[in-house]
Amino acid sequence: METMTSSTMPVGFEGNGVELRTRASDGMTFGWVRLAKGVNLAPATLQLTEDLCPCPHWGYMIKGKVRMRANDGDRDYEAGQAFYWAPGHAPEAVEDSEYVDVSPTGEFERAIAHIFTGTLKL
Repeated sequence: METMTSSTMPVGFEGNGVELRTRASDGMTFGWVRLAKGVNLAPATLQLTEDLCPCPHWGYMIKGKVRMRANDGDRDYEAGQAFYWAPGHAPEAVEDSEYVDVSPTGEFERAIAHIFTGTLKL
């Protein structure tokens, strides 16, 4: 068993209103994410499956509100809510937001490698 805090997780990406800290363990990746109000990751998911993130995420909203854009409609997630984001989504921060999520490492790494390339423009 182990525990994690944002301060013990290495920064995977930081800039343009996004902070992503991650740690992999037993085939799953734990992510601690902070998004500034107005950050929209939809442009960064272009050219992924259906132009959306193909990785599933289970997690908990700590702070703020995130609008998850999906082919079947948009849905807002707010502080205090646990969530499951199925494959086929793109987040937009409606407010300054912070959440933790857990995802299968292989799928997560493939999606993140695409989203956070040098061409990311937020």
